[in-house]
Amino acid sequence: MNVTVKLYATLGQYLPPGAQRNVAQMELPDGITIGELVRELRLPPELTHLVLVNGSYVEPAARAQRVLQPNDELAVFPPIAGG
Repeated sequence: MNVTVKLYATLGQYLPPGAQRNVAQMELPDGITIGELVRELRLPPELTHLVLVNGSYVEPAARAQRVLQPNDELAVFPPIAGG
């Protein structure tokens, strides 16, 4: 299944080769969860602060069970400090 993966700020370095800027179209196996994809991309868990699927927030406790669907858009943001 095809999923759009957007990794923001410093997380962009974890996208697969051929990604355009911070976005990659990825062909993933059916039934993959957010947690499994995060591990596959080798994203440090402490840097996956804000996770959205199709614009809706997914709480940390739900990420291991949340199954991605065809054409989903996954966006991951690291913690952001500001003042």
